[in-house]
Amino acid sequence: MDRRPAAGRRVDLELMRTPPPKERADAARNRVKVLDAAAALFARHGVESVTMDAVAAEAGVGKGTLFRRFGDKAGLAVALLNERERELQDAILSGPPPLGPGDGTTTVSPAERLQAFADAYLDYVLDHLSLVRMSETASPGARYRIGAYGFWHRHLTILLDECRDAVSDGEAMAHALLAVLGAEHLTAMVEGVGAERARATVHAFFNVVVP
Repeated sequence: MDRRPAAGRRVDLELMRTPPPKERADAARNRVKVLDAAAALFARHGVESVTMDAVAAEAGVGKGTLFRRFGDKAGLAVALLNERERELQDAILSGPPPLGPGDGTTTVSPAERLQAFADAYLDYVLDHLSLVRMSETASPGARYRIGAYGFWHRHLTILLDECRDAVSDGEAMAHALLAVLGAEHLTAMVEGVGAERARATVHAFFNVVVP
């Protein structure tokens, strides 16, 4: 277990942010064309109904280019989600409280920041549920190989380690809390009880862990 001061681990968190892609100008333009086309088709027809061939045709690029760049629809989903993930990560690292640390003039408890994370993450996932589900379930263990998972886990671990009276093993508990936020799990909850009850239950679960 990492026993370094929280400040040192926050530096690690900075380094774990989803980086923007580095590419040539022409490659960047093609990337934007493909992602815009995929987003439009997914919104119009649903993620499951859209083929890679359809995305290539809509974007005006060759199928070979599309497959080399993104691999499959799960790769497209990850690429589409990266920008939204970066926005959420920036808010966690430097945004206003309670999601972010603020400018140091306001004291926010770890429990408040945990609940704020749950709410912001639910906003992100529920707004893009089909895409997140695809990116997390493309292959066994896909969710845990996505770079953003490591960021969310580190953030929760840091907050939970600041709640030592309530949580003895922040690292393990962070995995348990993130399991509740898995897209496959949330899809089943939303289909079964609706988004509002699913959101309330996630908050209740977080509150049990750190009152």
